[in-house]
Amino acid sequence: MEVLWSKCLEDIVNQVLPENYNTWFTPTSPVSYDGQVFTLGVPNEFFKKYLKENYSSIIESSLQSVSGTPLRVKFKVYSARNGTKVSYEKHNYIETDEQNHLDFKPSLNQKYTFKNFVVGGCNQFAHAAAKAVASNPAMAYNPLFIYGSVGLGKTHLLHAIGNAIHEKNKKLKIRYVSTEGFTIDLIQSLKKDGMNAFRDRYRPLDVLLVDDIQFIEGKDRTQEEFFYTFNTLFEAHKQVIITSDAIPKEMRKIQERLRSRFECGLIADMEPPDLETKVAILLKKAEIQNVKLTEDVAIYIANNIRSNIRELEGILLRLIAYSSFTSKPINMDLAKNVFKKFSQDHQENFTIPNILKQVATHFNLKVSDLKSKKRSRDISVPRQIGMFLCRERTKSSLPEIGREFGGKDHTTVMYSHTKIGKLLKENNEISRNVQTLIDKIERG
Repeated sequence: MEVLWSKCLEDIVNQVLPENYNTWFTPTSPVSYDGQVFTLGVPNEFFKKYLKENYSSIIESSLQSVSGTPLRVKFKVYSARNGTKVSYEKHNYIETDEQNHLDFKPSLNQKYTFKNFVVGGCNQFAHAAAKAVASNPAMAYNPLFIYGSVGLGKTHLLHAIGNAIHEKNKKLKIRYVSTEGFTIDLIQSLKKDGMNAFRDRYRPLDVLLVDDIQFIEGKDRTQEEFFYTFNTLFEAHKQVIITSDAIPKEMRKIQERLRSRFECGLIADMEPPDLETKVAILLKKAEIQNVKLTEDVAIYIANNIRSNIRELEGILLRLIAYSSFTSKPINMDLAKNVFKKFSQDHQENFTIPNILKQVATHFNLKVSDLKSKKRSRDISVPRQIGMFLCRERTKSSLPEIGREFGGKDHTTVMYSHTKIGKLLKENNEISRNVQTLIDKIERG
């Protein structure tokens, strides 16, 4: 229960502003977990009401992502009066020296370090670049742009850089922020404390770490403000590190001047891990959790999880949970039973309506665009990818898929499936988009 909530906090901290995380999530602690409902202890009724109204969906999404099972969250007030005793301690997030301004809290997860990052051929270049930047901020590579599909460890590297820099020089002003957090901060500043206060939170920084920059696409005001923030830091020889699911040239809905800034430094890619790296990751994660995992079980899991490190962690967490609930040792029989349920849960997400929705969202389109007769490339290629996924991952017939895509002929579905299947071997952009969509659909 504690491990599950700890993993969820690692996910949630990347989705909310640091000040909101410290205010609303630090004073929480798991109370009970019955496999369907996860109960969180909170200090008072106000906390209970606020979390329920504002963060229930985020918490439940994180619980499902981490555990691999849909869970409902409940909140329970703990106090001496009702006899509920819940001990909790603050999450391990470091802050700069007290003399620094409150807004310069780096909000770095201390669990993400270079020491516990497993290096393999898939991430060796990105890891080396990250280590170089951590050793000499703004001197080695600036900006450093790390890209790769979801769940490959980009966020881990980002925090590891920040932690290493902070450990070396605690006087430096460091800030980690997700692109969504940057946008929310901008919106709140426009409504409340004004743009001067917003700029004062970013432009005096020594190191800015920005996660998931792809979400800046289509947000003109956010792009404009980030451009000037980036320029200010870059011209002052301050370090900027950025992660993304796509390389800059594939981000079509960002300003050209911003794209050129991303491309002016070092671009490092992270590929899906090979079998040996996946096994090493599993053994390392088990060691951190003080769990004995045999190599044969690790190899079995690694062979059955295609590429996503986040999925590896999810299946390992589920395996630990099942072992704890049933008092059974972690062996091959338990691993096979758990993985069978894990696979069924993931396969249930592959329905034609869900694939249509995810493809449309991923390419910033509407489902109606995919079903339309429009033939422009920005619609036809996503449509073909959608048909390919439906053919590969559902049991629907060609005519059924065609009908769901606005009454297309079954030969159109066949052509799309063949074309995308061929492009997967030749076109890195298509390959990354398909893999990213599969990961998103599997995670629900």
